Amino acid sequence: MSGLSNQAREIGIPLPELVQGTFLERINRFVGMVEVAGQSYAAHVPSSGRMKEMLFPGNTVYVSPMPQGKRTQYRIHLACCGETLVSVDSLLPNRLMYQALASGALGEFTGYSEIKKEVGYGESRFDLYLKGDTGRCLIEIKSVTLVDKGIAKFPDAPSERGAKHLLELARAAGEGFRAAVIFVVQRDDAVLFSPNHATDPPFAQSLRQAAAAGVEVYALACAITRNAVKLKNYLPVQL
Repeated sequence: MSGLSNQAREIGIPLPELVQGTFLERINRFVGMVEVAGQSYAAHVPSSGRMKEMLFPGNTVYVSPMPQGKRTQYRIHLACCGETLVSVDSLLPNRLMYQALASGALGEFTGYSEIKKEVGYGESRFDLYLKGDTGRCLIEIKSVTLVDKGIAKFPDAPSERGAKHLLELARAAGEGFRAAVIFVVQRDDAVLFSPNHATDPPFAQSLRQAAAAGVEVYALACAITRNAVKLKNYLPVQL
């Protein structure tokens, strides 16, 4: 695997102007309560992940106001995990990787002239589809927020859907597609990526099976500031 190019490191998703708040409680998967300037407000949580290491009462979060008429007054973008800023938006990695791949910034995925989002294959939809003289490539992108002792782990809760995606990718690889899964770690303090064996053994097993069937596995860490989320570097993958 080649190193991340300077061009790739310049690719980022800008964040809106953020204000600091305090997380109070999780109401459901997509709504939490935050305190901003001494008042309590409902805030959109843009991820169904548990993220209990970041979204706990009293923790610092960074939010932006929602337009009038929305169900929540704020949207959570970042949360602190100790001294580390973490992006909690599970859809942001898709946008980030689309930019990187569409601009040809990732050396592993050059030579494709066409890129599409949300393409169906089998019983699943995959985040990105590339096509060109080198063939066809299906890519699934996973958002990672959990880091334990320097090891980025996915998922943070059992994910039957995630395991299904991996097995579909393995089938695609057997039918002549290039297939890849990219784990985007939305923080900068990881030194290694590994599936979360303790939390979701079936997913870890499916990832090993997919890799053995020819599915490429990548992990990328991000640099997070209050202004943007950018790609930082590749992480070694330990299955």
